[in-house]
Amino acid sequence: MAAGVLKGSERDALPGASVIRAADPAERLEVSVLVRRGAAAQLRARSAAISAGDRSQRPLSRAEFAARHGAAAADFAAVRSFATVHGLNVVQEHAGRRTMVLSGTVAQFEAAFSVRLNHYAHPGGSYRGRTGSIELPDELLPIVEAVLGLDERPQANPRFRLRGARRRAAETTSYTPLTVAAAYGFPAGTGAGECVALIELGGGYRPADLSAYFTGLGLTPPPVSTVSVDHGKNAPTGSADGPDGEVMLDIEVVGAIAPAARIVCYFAPNTDAGFLDAVTTAIHDATNKPSVISISWGGAESTWTAQAKTVMDEAFQAAASMGITVCVAAGDNGSSDGVNDGADHVDFPASSPYALACGGTTLNASATAINAETVWNDGSKGGATGGGISSFFAVPAYQTGLSAERTAGSATPLRMRGVPDVAGDADPETGYEVRIDGADTVIGGTSAVAPLWAGLIARINQITGAPAGYLQPVLYQNPQALRDITVGNNGDFAATQGWDACTGLGSPNGEAISRLL
Repeated sequence: MAAGVLKGSERDALPGASVIRAADPAERLEVSVLVRRGAAAQLRARSAAISAGDRSQRPLSRAEFAARHGAAAADFAAVRSFATVHGLNVVQEHAGRRTMVLSGTVAQFEAAFSVRLNHYAHPGGSYRGRTGSIELPDELLPIVEAVLGLDERPQANPRFRLRGARRRAAETTSYTPLTVAAAYGFPAGTGAGECVALIELGGGYRPADLSAYFTGLGLTPPPVSTVSVDHGKNAPTGSADGPDGEVMLDIEVVGAIAPAARIVCYFAPNTDAGFLDAVTTAIHDATNKPSVISISWGGAESTWTAQAKTVMDEAFQAAASMGITVCVAAGDNGSSDGVNDGADHVDFPASSPYALACGGTTLNASATAINAETVWNDGSKGGATGGGISSFFAVPAYQTGLSAERTAGSATPLRMRGVPDVAGDADPETGYEVRIDGADTVIGGTSAVAPLWAGLIARINQITGAPAGYLQPVLYQNPQALRDITVGNNGDFAATQGWDACTGLGSPNGEAISRLL
């Protein structure tokens, strides 16, 4: 049977990693297989129209989307036949998500996909992984878009920063999410009737902490539930500096701003398969029906395979077609995004043109007014808002004609997607008062900005009675609805009038954005 390489599946070992042993042939694992979309050309045309600002496109229901653009039964049958030949079991399939989950041993998957799985040691720990490409029978190459989960390396990092040793009191402050929302002029609302999805790749929350936190704000604790994806679960670690900090920050920011909205945490393993499966599960969740998704995890584009970036971007396209807003943190490591090769990098999945990429600022405000706001860049501690120019995604229609101002004084016309789109308070020194693992603390990072915007959208959806959906086109057409940030830099990119690669269009003017929609 002739075979060929699955496009975009090439994988390198993590920097500094070395093989310590071959994977146990009897070890069992699960792998997610993504097949092509139905009526793909129609969906591309629809997505292009939405990206260009055509708001006449009616959002599709989840059922409509699955019927029009879900996996074809014949494609699933072809993958099922392939699995049977190699002794693999189909443990899950979902036509809307275009996903089949296969179960088997290391030996079976190695034979099926012509890969070699090893255990690697690297400076941050160890993982089971692979290098090189995945191969498939020729007849499956037009059908299958991605095979994820063979490699279980940590794919993403939470984009939050705990406040470190305190500076002089005059140089630090902190806010509750309610104070930040008031400073940004958020419209009155509770998010009643809305559901906000939080993507979480580790850690967990304790209901007692949530009860204490929201009661302290004078709020009734919002309804919070969990969905297990790929065996992920709510599992607090007891460390505020670990993933618990992300989970609690997300819940507490959204819950304070939209206390009547339902919050659903989709817990999944921190792998490329787990991340994508959590996102597609939330998008196609016909039970909870989230209208907003907040994602505060990511990694530099260069750390993702092309197949993973492509199918995640397609998932966000699906969300746009269904009127779901996806807010994603833009990263906390400045213009390098933490990659030490001397080049500029942006964070993914924030760099998807269908994600509302959320950058960070330093905010000086009271409950009624903003005194000053600049780009978040704490050079002494290494934290700075992510932002720059994608090396993978083409420039979207809504960014046509824009340029990225460089700190050196030149401007680079955008020929690829620019990041971020919007911004909000992210500096830990002007951070958010939260409760994590029984302790009150102050936290920042662009991780806080994604749920901040998600809470705003939940309020607006309640007020308008309709989903805001894919926001970028209307925001770029109406930049006056945001507070332009013109001071500061994130390393190689500088703030300037209008859009820039530090804070995008700026921080929210909530009432103005609400009127737009």
